[in-house]
Amino acid sequence: MDSFLVNNLWVLLSALLVFTMTLSVGLLEVGELGEGFARSLLKAFIIACSGLFFMAVVGFNTAFAPTVLWGLIGNPLYAPGLVLGGFSSGALGLLGGTWWSVSSVGLSEGTYFLFEAAFASVTLALVGVIVLRKMRLTAFTIYSAVYFILIWALPAAWIWNPSGWLYSMGFRDFAGGLVVHAAAGAAGLGILLQIWREERRKKYRESPQTRVSVSPAWLAVAMLLLWAGWFGFNGGSVLQFNGSAMTVVVVTFLAAATSACSALLFRYIDDEGKPDLLSASNGVLMGLIVITPLAGFVSPVSAMIIGVLAGGVFVFANRALSRARWFSDPVGLLPGHMVGGIFGVLMIAFFTQASFAAASGSPGLPNGILFGGGMQALSQLGIEAFGIAAVVATVFVLSFATCAAISAALGGITRDYKEKKGF
Repeated sequence: MDSFLVNNLWVLLSALLVFTMTLSVGLLEVGELGEGFARSLLKAFIIACSGLFFMAVVGFNTAFAPTVLWGLIGNPLYAPGLVLGGFSSGALGLLGGTWWSVSSVGLSEGTYFLFEAAFASVTLALVGVIVLRKMRLTAFTIYSAVYFILIWALPAAWIWNPSGWLYSMGFRDFAGGLVVHAAAGAAGLGILLQIWREERRKKYRESPQTRVSVSPAWLAVAMLLLWAGWFGFNGGSVLQFNGSAMTVVVVTFLAAATSACSALLFRYIDDEGKPDLLSASNGVLMGLIVITPLAGFVSPVSAMIIGVLAGGVFVFANRALSRARWFSDPVGLLPGHMVGGIFGVLMIAFFTQASFAAASGSPGLPNGILFGGGMQALSQLGIEAFGIAAVVATVFVLSFATCAAISAALGGITRDYKEKKGF
């Protein structure tokens, strides 16, 4: 069978798995906050549908077309143009040919679009875990348009687009530790700041906290689906079906399992109480988050060490951030996705082995500090840290500015969550 056809099939199946993760995040909210949250599932459907729509219209181009303005953003009018070429049956790459940046592995525009649109969709789903009882769905739907066209597209254009300025500088993020997870945390932080501004105007001294009410069955189902979805999330990011893709899947699952064990152990040591399902689930999720930017660059043993570290990082980050009283973060966007994403990206400079990186499509990445990388590895650490600062700051500012503008237009983005009013 033609290798290009196999690659397209692999990435299409991976896209399907990633797409299911958006709805799985909705189930995760139900599992952590209690049953009866039809609003969670409605929000998940809005995100999935708006993600495909806005990415098809222009978001795919602003993220993945050849960049303009010195690598800052993809050309929105790049051929075949808006809406995936419109009515043209001869659009290059949709019915034939390949997308420019993935021509070496033979991915068509349609395949690559579906894969990246699924990534954009699940990223907004992560952002949305902090808005369930706080933000009007009308405001969130308007926010999603700006998010897919600009807020998500910019980090993707900078890091995953081979003509992006951070990529050209040498920044690497295999499957989205920064583009997806840390950027989702930064975007969520921008929303939380606007929510807090409105709550202060309503004379709240601290932000009302969303109560956690674990539904064990739904939580277990949600985590199982998310874990399975990560098979495509990380494995598909190799963008071809080869030995490296299988290695990436193995290290992803090992990191998740090890992190769950670590989180349970650290919870016991930290004397927070008897280990429970929520701790195990958060451990699995943290392991998946932290390994995501590293999955194509590390060995199975390194993945297990990273998993041990990830479980401890989550327990202590969650404990520290739970003391804040100006926001409510019941599903752990900040200690999980933002802290975990940043931690994982920084670990690239420590655990990378050049042979694994070359096999997954990053041949220029040096060995990490722990594998004799020396000054090259220290230089890589500086590049990764700089990229994190640039992306987190940009996404936070854009997210907050978008929410402030929507608030001005609608007279506020918050809803009356006591009376359950305010669509």
